[in-house]
Amino acid sequence: MHIFLNALGASCSSGLTYLRNVVPHLSKKTGTHTTLAVSPEFRQEFGSQSNITCLEDRFSRHAARRFWEEQTVLPGLIRQTGADVLISAGNFAVWRSPVPQVLLSGNALYTSQDFFRDLRARREYGLWLDTSARGFFAGHSARWAEATVAPSQWFAKEIRRWTGANAVSIYHGFDPAMFFADRTPLPAEIQQKLEAAGDALRLLFVSHYNYYRNFETLLRALPIVRKRLGGRKVRLFLTCELQRGRNPGSYDPESAAALVKDLGISDEVVELGTVPYRLLHQVYGVSDIYVTPAYAETFAHPVVEAMASKLPVVASDLPVHREICGPAALYFHRFSPDKLAGQILRLANSPDLRTELSSRGFARSRDFSWAKHVNQLLALAAKLIRDREPSSAEHRLIA
Repeated sequence: MHIFLNALGASCSSGLTYLRNVVPHLSKKTGTHTTLAVSPEFRQEFGSQSNITCLEDRFSRHAARRFWEEQTVLPGLIRQTGADVLISAGNFAVWRSPVPQVLLSGNALYTSQDFFRDLRARREYGLWLDTSARGFFAGHSARWAEATVAPSQWFAKEIRRWTGANAVSIYHGFDPAMFFADRTPLPAEIQQKLEAAGDALRLLFVSHYNYYRNFETLLRALPIVRKRLGGRKVRLFLTCELQRGRNPGSYDPESAAALVKDLGISDEVVELGTVPYRLLHQVYGVSDIYVTPAYAETFAHPVVEAMASKLPVVASDLPVHREICGPAALYFHRFSPDKLAGQILRLANSPDLRTELSSRGFARSRDFSWAKHVNQLLALAAKLIRDREPSSAEHRLIA
């Protein structure tokens, strides 16, 4: 099987995490070759692997222009490479693909009413229009592809409701051997920030700053936790910085930074900045509780990483969080700082509950596998190829 994997849109953490886990498994598949279309800054990282050929870059870095170029240029390139199937990553499909197409769809913002309400409240009208436009094309993309793959059952159901298209669920994976492999020390600045927390209750939230991860609810919960801890300190580790220009995308963290000052929690919020993914397991390893207040998700890789690191999880009450974590987490209403603080304190005051959730989470993390994900994806691709092939009777008529 010759796969054409269009990953030109993979430029942020989630897209790159996906490629960095999937491409090595594709490279090991006997009888499978992958032509990978990826941004030039990542070509060297992926092009050195066996059975992987990186396509020479011919596309604009501007998203709208690149989308147009993909629609007009990619079909010809797919024919030239002789690919059997197209896998389109990044939510957008190729219209009239010359080969069967699998669309990987993983953006819950296009259907999230919470996100659009949040944008209006922030007066982010430009981002509201941009998301609406992208959602329009993402919805049509699901109809253009023979099959759309979502990373969770909940989101597959949401896509079917939204577009009426054929959508199936193939869970994203987790590779503990790869995730925990690198023992290189953390950068000194990050290590010093972690050590300065001393014996405080250490909360961790892994995300660059954006609106849908709902940082503000988490920040508002901190003074409540601090007040009720009975003298023990609390520290919240963030893998980002609440400063303009220090996060991908166009999200403005200034309001969150102002909230930190207004709430008087500057000592409690520890901005680690970007932590190299290969070293991230060390930050999980020195934390006590993983917290995610997100109001929109389609899979949430960090909760799986946290469970694999034996961290108890406190998660917002999203259907996808309940699907991925099951009984291995405590849940709270996603916009309630009081409920969030209550669940954090419940764990902080109960060693037995922490141990129980750690055990459940570790077992649950073993249910996710990148090898299994790739096998299911290739099985779906092979089925689409067979379905498009002419029947033996049609072959005789053609002959």
